[in-house]
Amino acid sequence: MSLQVVMGFGPAGAATARLLAEQGHSVRVITRSGGSPEPGIEHVALDATDSKKLIEAAQGAASIFNCAAPPYHRWASDWPPLAASACEAAEATGAVLVILGNLYGYGPVDGPLTEELPLAAPGTKGRVRAAVWEQAHTLHQQGRIRAVEVRASDFFGPGVTDGGHLAARVMPKLLRGKAVSALGDPDAPHSWTYLPDVAAALVEVAGEGAAWGRAWHVPTQPPLSTREMVTRLAAAAGSGPVAVRPVPPAVLGLMSLVSPLIRELKEIRYQFDRPFVIDSSAYEAEFALRATPLDEQIEATVAWWRARQDGAR
Repeated sequence: MSLQVVMGFGPAGAATARLLAEQGHSVRVITRSGGSPEPGIEHVALDATDSKKLIEAAQGAASIFNCAAPPYHRWASDWPPLAASACEAAEATGAVLVILGNLYGYGPVDGPLTEELPLAAPGTKGRVRAAVWEQAHTLHQQGRIRAVEVRASDFFGPGVTDGGHLAARVMPKLLRGKAVSALGDPDAPHSWTYLPDVAAALVEVAGEGAAWGRAWHVPTQPPLSTREMVTRLAAAAGSGPVAVRPVPPAVLGLMSLVSPLIRELKEIRYQFDRPFVIDSSAYEAEFALRATPLDEQIEATVAWWRARQDGAR
C-alpha cells in the first residue's frame, strides 16, 4: 500500500482519510492545528498555503486529496493560495491531485446539472470554485500534473454537522419531534450526496487513470425535497411527523447580520428556491461506485446523530 496525503480534516477529509486507512494505506493528514493520531493516520500541523512545507510533507505520496475548506466568508482570499500550493505539491512530487469540489461553479441552470455544463457562475464563491478546477485542469493539460475533481451536492450523513443543511440545524430538533426550519422552498426537489459516498468516490478516482483530467459527479440518489428528507429521517428516528417551515426572508435577513455563514448563503439561495438536481450518470457509466441505498443512508444518519446526542448528555 502507499502513502496518501489528505489536506483538511473536516467531514469529507476525515471520511476520506479513514477510508484510505481502512484499505491499508498510510495516511498523512495536513491541517493547521494537527490532530490526535488514529490507526494508520498521521496528523501533521502546517499551513498548506506554504508550498515548500506542503511539498516536504507530500514527498513519496501517491495522491494528494484536497479536501480543505477555508472559512466560508473567506473563500475569495483563502482559496487561491491554497489551490496553488496543492498544484505545486502535485507537480513537485508527481502525486495525483484529487480535488473535492461542489456545484457552485455552474451557477443557476435549468434542468439537471451535468459535468458538461460550463462553469459560468456569476457569484464570487462560484467563480472561486470554478477557478480552483480551471487552474488544475490547465496544468493537467500541459502535462505538468495529473488532476481530477469530484463534485458533490449538499452533504449529509454521519460526520456532517454545522455546515450541513440536514445536520446541526435539523437533526437535534428532529430527534425530539420538534419543527425544523428550511432555507428556501422546502418542497423543491434537491439532491443530497451521502458523505461516505463522497469519500468512496474520491478514493476510487485517485486510482483510476481513466478518470484523470476531468470532473466527475459523486453517485447520488434521486432528488428529494427537504420536507421529504425530514419526513424519512423522522420516521427512522421514531419521532413522529415533524413540521418543516421555511425561514421567512425577513428573519433570514436579520440572521445574516450576526452570522457570516447565513450572510454568505445569499449567493447560493437559488439552490433552495428551485429544483437543484445532480446527474451522476457519467460516473456510474465508467466506475464501480454506486450511491448507498437511501434507507441505509437514513438509518446510519439517525443512528450517528442519536449516539452524538446521547454522548453529549
